[in-house]
Amino acid sequence: MTAPARIPAAPSPRAPVSMAQALNRALRDAMAEDPAVHLLGEDIGALGGVFRVTDGLAAEFGEDRCTDTPLAEAGILGAATGMAMYGLRPVVEMQFDAFAYPAFEQLVSHVSRMRNRTRGALPMPLTVRIPYGGGIGGVEHHSDSSESYYMATPGLHVVTPATVADAYGLLRQAIASDDPVVFLEPKRLYWAKDTFDLDGPGVPPFGRAVVRRPGSSATLITYGPSLPVCLEAADAARAEGWDLGVIDLRTLVPFDDATVCAEVRRTGRAVVVHEATGFAGPGAEIAARVTERCFHHLAAPVLRVTGYDIPYPPPLLERHHLPDADRVLEAVSRLQWDLV
Repeated sequence: MTAPARIPAAPSPRAPVSMAQALNRALRDAMAEDPAVHLLGEDIGALGGVFRVTDGLAAEFGEDRCTDTPLAEAGILGAATGMAMYGLRPVVEMQFDAFAYPAFEQLVSHVSRMRNRTRGALPMPLTVRIPYGGGIGGVEHHSDSSESYYMATPGLHVVTPATVADAYGLLRQAIASDDPVVFLEPKRLYWAKDTFDLDGPGVPPFGRAVVRRPGSSATLITYGPSLPVCLEAADAARAEGWDLGVIDLRTLVPFDDATVCAEVRRTGRAVVVHEATGFAGPGAEIAARVTERCFHHLAAPVLRVTGYDIPYPPPLLERHHLPDADRVLEAVSRLQWDLV
């Protein structure tokens, strides 16, 4: 799979914007620049989507390009697959993470295989936007962390922003890519606000992790909704005399072994943090890759702080299920007490 090129910058906003607003702007800019970009999804037109990410786009570009669909996820993705095969750039919104499962067969059997099946002759410029993860008090089927399923499907890019700037930049890259992209949007960060400069150099491309905080005691490896948790833990760790680094993976596939391993070799200790289950979750693959590549630099085993191995719990129990700063610091303490 080929990584998309950097996207030209658009005019810079004057005030802080939310992640949802940044995603909206990315969609608007992509649609304005390329008439092949079409949006499909449930309630994305007049309503603007459950999280209002597509607000105003149907009015601006018409219902033919921002299309409300029936409640049939397999049909939505099947139609988008055909559109991509005929040269359009469809962007599908799955209303919630667990609602995407009826369309999973389309992703596995067709979307992910098309370039391989045609020996590279037929690109698949299809983006599937999926709000995912917990932290909003959602009921059953509204808070799954399903990234492992997509990571285990060869042929897909799997992307998840944790910052406002990445929400804009990575979505623009996803839409411009000729490979299919599963774009996982952390629901608990939709309303997080920040300023960002679209006149600047732009965000790094797919497959490039970012060191959000350098450290010398241990390295926290995370992505998406768990980035704020790790930054909070790194702040609190100073009281213990620990200097924790934080890596934001940004793209789970392709994976940035170089950046991750360079940081872990420097600190000698690592903890992977995510909301998905621990057993066969993303952290299992990440820990294995780090151990294989950094074995002689590790002073302790790579640990994981994850959601528990259960179906996502009811809203009143999710605070016990989701990793928090205390659980992260407890894992760091188990690496060794004398980290400094």
